[in-house]
Parts: sequence; structure tokens; C-alpha cells
Amino acid sequence: MVPIEFLNPSAERVKVDPGDTVLRRQTLLDGVIYLESGRVALGLVEASTLAHLLGTVEGPFWLEATSAILGLPSVVDAVAETKVTLRRMPLSSFRQWHDALPASAQQVLRDVALAHRQQTELAVSRLAKDAEARCAEWLLRHAQTSAQGSVAVMLQQRKRLIA
Repeated sequence: MVPIEFLNPSAERVKVDPGDTVLRRQTLLDGVIYLESGRVALGLVEASTLAHLLGTVEGPFWLEATSAILGLPSVVDAVAETKVTLRRMPLSSFRQWHDALPASAQQVLRDVALAHRQQTELAVSRLAKDAEARCAEWLLRHAQTSAQGSVAVMLQQRKRLIA
């Protein structure tokens, strides 16, 4: 993606202290956040702390541009790990920029955003579930119904692959 100066040179700089929340999941954003400098942890916040870490990003970096492109709420929480400088671009300005791109570029960005979203949702669902829930989900996905109506799971893979 392009630097924010190219898209919106007048975007206001916001300073954020370590430990402050930058993004909240399941919140529809009114703008796109450009992480100009600093490091942000991505994951799931529970009881005001980052309980599950998905990864970290360092500026310069666009946070949740995927959500802006798809018009969906954020999938993850983002918490500043260091002093952070952010710039917010209004969603309307971001969409104007996106809509001005050639149709083929818009489609590529949308496809990449969709793939990124699916991967992030999968990672978040795995973070949020405990081992028993993941095991139950796997068993249900691989269960087969016999002619007598009973349900069974045939373990045809190595234990390591199943785990």
C-alpha cells in the first residue's frame, strides 16, 4: 500500500502510549489507521489485557485496511507495545482513493483483502478456542454415519497430523 502522505498529507498525527488500545475487534471503523512509527501487538483482549497474541507489526504499516476495503468490522484487537504515532484517514477518503483505482486493481485489492480476512478469522478462532473445543470440532468434521445410523470417526491419519 502507499504511504499516507500520498493519500492524505493533512492527516493528523496521534501519539499513543504503550498499553493503550489502538483497535477494538468487532468495531466498524470510521477511518483507516496508518501506523507511522512504533510497534503494535495484534490479538484478542480479555479483561483489559492482551490474552492471546496473534503477532506484532511495526510502522510504517496500514492497520486493518482489509476491513476498510471489505466494509467489515475489525477482526482483532490492537494494543500499542511501544510509543506509537498513528495517522487516521477518514473512511470516505480511503474509499474515494480505492474507487479511483482501475477496476482490475480494485479487484486485486479486494481478493487479497478477502484472503487476508479469512486467514485472520481462522487464526483468531484457533486462538479463542481451547484444545477440547478444537478436538470436538475436528471429530464432528470427520464423523461418518454408518448404515445403521451410528456415527464414528475412522482415524486414518497419523496422531501427529490429527493433533
